[in-house]
Amino acid sequence: MHRRFGRLFGIALVVLIVFLGFGQAVLHLWNWLMPDLFGLRQITYWQSIGLLGLSWILFRGGFLGAPFGPGSRQRFVRERWEKMTPEERERFVRGLDCGAGNRRADPPLDK
Repeated sequence: MHRRFGRLFGIALVVLIVFLGFGQAVLHLWNWLMPDLFGLRQITYWQSIGLLGLSWILFRGGFLGAPFGPGSRQRFVRERWEKMTPEERERFVRGLDCGAGNRRADPPLDK
């Protein structure tokens, strides 16, 4: 029990230090760059913490992580690829060859 409490306290302390450090980093970077580059006002420490929270929500999809986090798109594509039949895979690859400016082969015209 004592060991678990010590471990949790250590983790909480590291999280607090990282939280405070990132808040200070955002504060100083914003106040150094944004007013001169874009004519924006300087911000306070608590506003920098708010920016950190907002960026976490927007880029991670929520407070506890995101179902659409890093690697989820690749996982989705891999799962779809594995479920395709060989004919579907061939048709998909042919479609990639014909799309987005790559005109190696003309797709068949449907009438």
